[in-house]
Amino acid sequence: MSSALPQPAAEARAVSDALLEILRRRIEEAGGCLPFDAFMHAALYEPGLGYYSSGLMPFGEAGDFVTAPESGSLFGRCLARCISSVLAQCQPADVLELGAGSGALVVDILLELEQLDQLPRYYYILERSAAMRGFQEQAVSRLPAQLRERVIWLDELPRPGLRGVVFGNELADALPVRRFRWQSGTIDELGVGYDGEQLLECAQPADAELYDQVLRLAREQDWPAWYESEYCPTLQPLVSSLADCIEQGLLLLIDYGYGRAEYYHPQRSMGTLMCHYRHQAHADPLRYPGLQDITAFVDFTAVAEAVDAQGMQLRGFTSQAQFLLGCGIDQLLAELDPADTRRFLERSNEVKRLLLPGDMGDRFKAIGLTREVLEPPRGFALKDLRSRL
Repeated sequence: MSSALPQPAAEARAVSDALLEILRRRIEEAGGCLPFDAFMHAALYEPGLGYYSSGLMPFGEAGDFVTAPESGSLFGRCLARCISSVLAQCQPADVLELGAGSGALVVDILLELEQLDQLPRYYYILERSAAMRGFQEQAVSRLPAQLRERVIWLDELPRPGLRGVVFGNELADALPVRRFRWQSGTIDELGVGYDGEQLLECAQPADAELYDQVLRLAREQDWPAWYESEYCPTLQPLVSSLADCIEQGLLLLIDYGYGRAEYYHPQRSMGTLMCHYRHQAHADPLRYPGLQDITAFVDFTAVAEAVDAQGMQLRGFTSQAQFLLGCGIDQLLAELDPADTRRFLERSNEVKRLLLPGDMGDRFKAIGLTREVLEPPRGFALKDLRSRL
């Protein structure tokens, strides 16, 4: 599939070529084989050149993929209803969004929270990319002043003591992963090399940390003689640090992923790595470094284990479709006037994209974890998938 990808424009090609020069040097410094997580971090986050740092808009019809917030306002309005159910129990309460993308979601959420009469004291956005922050500032600037003044950008996580909601939509899938190959008990780490003309896959013996992780997984699963997948070393530390910030409230993550048994199922022998370029999904992360998104599915069992160690309570795990239905997306659609044909069709198509199993409905999951919250957050009552973790 990657051979059929469209050619980048000259400006984008220049960005990719500059990043490629950096990668070549790092491959040489690493002895010829750069671990994949180091490559993925550079491809996504290298200052000024990475996919989320270059200033090229990745989202929407003009970008490489469409996220739920870019589909329309219903996703954000549903998310606001979940958030509202927790803010009502934590006063004064704040919201912290992790990586706010184009800024579309903060706009939809604040407008809906205002309608629900449940505005937070502050709406924090943790965004380390200056380029993405610029897109978000443009979106927020269109809000009414009474909402705009509540938005504050952060460069790092707040200190412990936050009361309210911390959430991330399609955040964890962009964390760099270590790739591995299991071959009849031998464990190698997969990385990226360079043959003088192009980037290529390379392999080297796994270090002790990766070896122990893969061996544990192999003992839990009945893998065939040859198996490739990935492991995210920063997922649990990140989730633990998020949980540590929350004195009272909800940690909500929405992303595509599985419980561990399904993630590392023997039949999933090629892992979950995916790339997106110009609305084409493919499996070649080495094409056009810096110009395409690179993601991996989320091990939601690791998320649950991390917060359990922090003393938080797992309150729900379900599919995105069931979560949005639990937040009343069908009611929001029913409020529209069918006589307004264009708007009704736009919203109907949005609902299909968000709910249908072949689209976002089943691939995406929502997990909710709380501390000192009596009433469960809205969205998790229809279908309980916690047994899959």
